[in-house]
Amino acid sequence: MEEQKTIYTLQFWLLSLSNFLFSASFSMIIPELPDYLASMGGKEYIGYTIALFTLTAGLSRPFSGKLTDHVGRIPVMAFGSIVCFFCGGLYPLIHTVQGFLFLRFLHGMSTGTKPTATAAYVADIIPENRRGEAQGGLGIFTATGMSIGPAIGSYLAATYGLKEMFWISSLFALLSILILMRMKETLAPAMKSKFSWKLFKISWSDVFEPNILPVFWIMLLVSFSSGVVVTLLPDISKQIGWHNKGLYFTIYTISSIVVRIFFSKSSDRYGRIPVLLISTAVLAASMAAMLIQLNSYTVILSAILFGFAWGFNTPTLAAWTTDLANKNHMGRAMATMYIALEVGIGLGALFAGMIYKGLQERIPIPFAISGVLALISFILLLNYHKNWQKNGL
Repeated sequence: MEEQKTIYTLQFWLLSLSNFLFSASFSMIIPELPDYLASMGGKEYIGYTIALFTLTAGLSRPFSGKLTDHVGRIPVMAFGSIVCFFCGGLYPLIHTVQGFLFLRFLHGMSTGTKPTATAAYVADIIPENRRGEAQGGLGIFTATGMSIGPAIGSYLAATYGLKEMFWISSLFALLSILILMRMKETLAPAMKSKFSWKLFKISWSDVFEPNILPVFWIMLLVSFSSGVVVTLLPDISKQIGWHNKGLYFTIYTISSIVVRIFFSKSSDRYGRIPVLLISTAVLAASMAAMLIQLNSYTVILSAILFGFAWGFNTPTLAAWTTDLANKNHMGRAMATMYIALEVGIGLGALFAGMIYKGLQERIPIPFAISGVLALISFILLLNYHKNWQKNGL
């Protein structure tokens, strides 16, 4: 009972609530961005709405990891929310394709900083044998925000207008900042230092944590599918007659939440790799569903399977990262994991946009590539599992 109490503390709930508001803030606008960009004459740049966002997020990771390990978890989390707050308010003021793409580039710094510090904060306050459970619990709030966000965004855009949608997005980010003010810093005083511009001097050792190389490759391969989904689903939703372009995201997130509620302890009990073997196989099946004739049934099936896969993937890969990482460089380790995530999403979005180009018959190609990459990750996991069993690990 005492161990149970140490996990779900006030700090954990505040962190979860802040994560919910933050994820709702940046995901709220995603379904409407392709049409918003097209209204400016930038239809051919649809793939860049996500690719630029993830590019900056990836570039931010080494800096956020270093600052998280030296300045503190909370300041870095707050910075990410502040970026979301300002960018949400600036979108209505932008009326050119170039300006929009530049703002998407800046907006990416939000997810390049806050999740890194959040993951390090969780590692600080959660016992090692409960990390999978804790990541799953935190993920429920994150996933709920990402589910409610697109649905709210599409509703606001249809009922009130895009300007109001962007403002509400900005408000959610502001609330996530206010919650952080009630939280306690967890970086050990002996590790903490004052902010200095010298911290922005980055070497290769600040960019990559070699201990988590297995996590890096798996995350890179499976996250390609997320970039494809985020880029193409708004248009696919319109093609099959769905008025709410955020419906796919709502379905897969509900599926993800169900998995996290009932199976959050799975990787703690059975191991990280066995759980990931199941999730990568299901991810491949989700992508295969999109190769069948697209209609409401196949898209819903894909969304359910996609949510199932990521309900396991995200908390298990985060927990595996904390298992393998150098404990004095947790921020760097989390940054490395998220670099893989951002690169994978960015490549998926970029390739999906380049292949699709508004031609419906090309839609299956990016999903087929995503399925193949998920199967490759499955094979890699089998190899890791075999080698570690051989070495008694």
